[in-house]
Order: sequence, then C-alpha cells, then structure tokens
Amino acid sequence: MYICPVCKKRLKKLDNVWHCQNGHSFDIARKGYVNLLTTNKRNPKNCGDNAEMVKARTEFLDKGYYLPLALRIAQKAGKAISEISSPIVIDSGCGEGFYTCVYANELEKAKVFGIDISKAAVSHCMTRVHTGLVNNCEFAVASSFELPFGDNTADLIISTFAPVSNDEYARVLKSGGKLIVTSPSARHLFELKSAAYDEPYENKPNRYGLNKFELTDEEIFEYKKLLTSTEDILDLFSMTPYLYKTSAQGVERLKALKELEVTCGFCIQLYTKVYGN
Repeated sequence: MYICPVCKKRLKKLDNVWHCQNGHSFDIARKGYVNLLTTNKRNPKNCGDNAEMVKARTEFLDKGYYLPLALRIAQKAGKAISEISSPIVIDSGCGEGFYTCVYANELEKAKVFGIDISKAAVSHCMTRVHTGLVNNCEFAVASSFELPFGDNTADLIISTFAPVSNDEYARVLKSGGKLIVTSPSARHLFELKSAAYDEPYENKPNRYGLNKFELTDEEIFEYKKLLTSTEDILDLFSMTPYLYKTSAQGVERLKALKELEVTCGFCIQLYTKVYGN
C-alpha cells in the first residue's frame, strides 16, 4: 500500500524493512510504525505535536469527552463504504490514534492507515493498537500534503481537526471515493474561550477550496460535557490553538476553575471525489 517518499515506487515489506525497487529502504520502528517523512521540507525529528502535547491529548481523549464524535464519524464512514467488500481507509493527520482506533474497531471490514507528521504521536498510536488489540490498522509518519500512497488506492479519507489537501486527497482516492472532514462548529468550546478571553468569539467556518470534490452531506453535531477537574480543563486547553493566543491572566483564570461545562461542537462534512479528477 505504501509508496516510496523519494521515487514514488511501491514499497514492499521484507522482515522489518520497507524497500522499493530503486534501493530506498525504511526501517520499521520497534513499536511497529514506519517513518516516511524524509523530504527536505521538514525535519522528521521535530514535526508536529511533541511528547508533552501528545500526553495531554491522550489523557483528555481517554476520558471519553470526544467519544461521541468519534462514533458519529465512524457511523458516517461505515455508510460511505458500506457497499465495498474490503475498503481502504486513511486517517490523515491521525494524531495520537484515539479516533483512528475507534474507526478501525467500528469498521471491521476495512484496512485503516493512520498518518501524522509527529513521530511522538504515531509512536503512541502503536501503543493504542497493541493495548487495544486492534488488528486492522497500520501507522506511518508522513504528511497530509505528501501521502505515502499510490494514485487511486483509497476508498475513504478521514480528516479530523487536521490539514486538508485538495489535490493530494483527490490523487489518492479512487474515482467516486469519499472524504470526511471534521472541524469546529461556531460554538465549539465557547465556554472555555469565555473563561480565558475578555471578548470571546464564535468560530468562523473553514474554507478548504475542495474543487475536486462535491459536498454531499453536512451536519452540525453538538453536545455538552462537564469537565470535572482543573487537569481536564488545562488538557483540553493545551489541545487547542487558544494555547498560543491566551494572555497570562487568561491562563490563570483557567487554572482557578475546578469544573467547566463546555459545548463540544463539530461540523462534519462528507465529500465525494468528482469523476475525472
């Protein structure tokens, strides 16, 4: 399934190494993933989330606050590929693997590939796979804008709070393939912003420029969750862009909170690759 990031030839696995016909090779890490982020554009050692950010995401997500979202996306994914006997699904920008493992468990017929630019995150994905006994899932360190997959090979790509690539997704998806993109709704975490900011604001809709796709379904999926500790509030805060935009006074206000009810709001969009692209 993987292609060489150097010459784009198909990779084949022999023992613990992926090889291409041109002699490029990529070792499989002890945990079981492969690092295919070798371009000059990025340093594979320090891309994406660091270990501390991965830890915060893991601790928050493992408490189930976003499980309803993961199950909702998996439900939509299942319908999108219901007529395919052995579908290939890519979770692009998979992070530390929480969503990917939910998708893999819910989509039992599918082969699921998770990719992320963060080596720390992908390493944790393998921990999830091993502890959860997930056997239909593989992970690689790679970029959403340079997917390590051949043309017209995937039936579905899922992008959850991750970068979206019009051309690359269209290249990898089969004709008529599906794309599910999830982004924050207008009121997502508004209460968190109200606690941190003097003037909280609603989120603006994301514009992806997906001119090789047709939007076939859209849902605003929202529910309330009570964060029951300061630790959970700060873990959630550290997962968001607000971490870099909030004043020291705002951070102190968050640290003083013992609990906080927040709106978990998401825009889930289903796209279909336009024939001919």
